[in-house]
Amino acid sequence: MLILGIVLFALGITISIALHEAGHMWTARALGMKVRRYYIGFGPKIFSFQRGETEYGLKAIPAGGFCDIAGMTMHDELAPDEVDRAMYKQKTWKRLVVMSGGIAMNFVLGLVLVVVLAVGWGLPNLNQPPETQLGPMSCVSDQQSDGTLAECDGVGPAEAGGLREGDLVTAVGGVPVETWTEFQTQTRTHDGPVDYTLERGGETLTVTVVPQEVQRLIKNADGTVTTATVGAIGVVPDYYAPTQYNVLSAVPASVAFTGDLMVESVKGLAQLPSKVGDLWTAVTGGERAQDTPISVVGASVIGGQAAEQGLWEMFILLLISLNFFLGIFNLLPLLPLDGGHMAVTIYEKIRNSLRIRRGQPAGGPVDYMKLMPLTYVVIVIGGAFMLLTLTADIINPIKIF
Repeated sequence: MLILGIVLFALGITISIALHEAGHMWTARALGMKVRRYYIGFGPKIFSFQRGETEYGLKAIPAGGFCDIAGMTMHDELAPDEVDRAMYKQKTWKRLVVMSGGIAMNFVLGLVLVVVLAVGWGLPNLNQPPETQLGPMSCVSDQQSDGTLAECDGVGPAEAGGLREGDLVTAVGGVPVETWTEFQTQTRTHDGPVDYTLERGGETLTVTVVPQEVQRLIKNADGTVTTATVGAIGVVPDYYAPTQYNVLSAVPASVAFTGDLMVESVKGLAQLPSKVGDLWTAVTGGERAQDTPISVVGASVIGGQAAEQGLWEMFILLLISLNFFLGIFNLLPLLPLDGGHMAVTIYEKIRNSLRIRRGQPAGGPVDYMKLMPLTYVVIVIGGAFMLLTLTADIINPIKIF
């Protein structure tokens, strides 16, 4: 199931890329421009075919795609039938519509998937409590071979020791904890009284709890599963359950959720430069942080893991996040991104408006050759970052299960 999940997620990425490029192609055609080629992938060509005036094809590396529109810049060689249809000769609004067509497709696809998620599984609350904030408490019991817990009754160690739902645990046995994994790891190592430092009602408290020894299934580094005796206190993290909607109520809820998710995507994009150090640490043998960026390969593997566990809502949410991030990333005013081409077009419009006000003729198209040094810098930095994330995903992948 893991391999099937990886293939399905990779297919989802390919569809996202295909629709992005289709957005450029469809808008260009609708506005009278000529689309020469529409390709998915890079590298060696696998196959191609001609339909009308457009060549369609697939290349070996499914990590992107391109839509070749006649006359995208003044340096583009034009056939006689392309001279009047050249993109750089079109009105500003037409060029902007075409350049934003791919971005719009990513946002539309993301919104459609959000509606599917809302109706099928429910929309999660993006403002989840901290990982070490305590949720419901219960008794503790051994974990059986099928992964389920044996039946038990009574009060568990957490509640008996004085922990309460909503407590934010900051340290276990004097060791600071920020994630639930750290909380579990520290709890499991104790078989006697242990102090839990926590925040409750604005106060810092220390509560002593005696973990109960139980049997748990432990997944080893080599993938094998063994049984081990560990300490448990009977508590799960606090969690805001997803809210499910019907078809009608899903639309407004999905629009609101999309807005929140796009804000988070912008925040994530702004944090990318600060994550380079974390990625380098992961590549050079350090611990891989859960919030480090991932490559297409890493995303596919996580998507495959979610499918293997039957968590299709996580699978879909990952695809949604990918589409929104791709759309927002392409808005950056940097060549060769769509946002870079849009910035050039807007610059030409403002420059020409100012020239006309001064009684001067409109200027010519921007010379893209003069922008090539900056473009190469963006390509090199972007390529290096992608290579770093890919290396991290191969050497030290993020593990969600």
